[in-house]
Amino acid sequence: MPNHARVTKSVLRTARKTTRRQDYSSSTKRALLESATTLFTDHGYAGTSLDEVVAAARVTKGALYHHFPSKLALFESVFFRVQEATANDVEKAINASKDPWERAQIGLEKFLEVCREPQFRRICMQEGPVALGHERWAEAERASSFGIVQRTVDDLLADLGGGGELNEAFGAVFYGAIRSASEFVADAEDPEAASEHVQAAIGTILAGLRLLPSID
Repeated sequence: MPNHARVTKSVLRTARKTTRRQDYSSSTKRALLESATTLFTDHGYAGTSLDEVVAAARVTKGALYHHFPSKLALFESVFFRVQEATANDVEKAINASKDPWERAQIGLEKFLEVCREPQFRRICMQEGPVALGHERWAEAERASSFGIVQRTVDDLLADLGGGGELNEAFGAVFYGAIRSASEFVADAEDPEAASEHVQAAIGTILAGLRLLPSID
């Protein structure tokens, strides 16, 4: 067999082995994240042990530490994974309409719907501030959702003829209102009723804003 053919076969064997290792590593990480998500949702950060995570994922402790150096690192990955999925869902819902006022209402309804889901409510709203610290949690939340709120507000003000220097201020006000509303819904004994009250309150604010002749 020519030397170049042997080299080619060797390279292909190495590539196949590398791909299998990468696939195994990816599936292991995914299993850990999925198991941790379920456990953090059901038992919270303090109530979940790494032993429970590896048992549920059916992997070794060494495999866990290969991907996550600590329980906090694992929780942080779960937190960002859930948060990113939520932001994508809200964006997708908003993009279903071209009318800025309808988009704002759809976005609010979708976000409040997510706040009622046990996984998001427990991991992102209740456990996040405790595990990550309030400052880190607030920073992560702002990075995830503030952009959506600001773009929505910019579209509303543009429909009213502008906004100019007020755009950023309006964005901060609405972001603060929605953030407080999400905590209100997440902590409520009856999240469904709390969500309906929030939608009514913010809907009234939007209706009043829409009646303004213009914003310069």
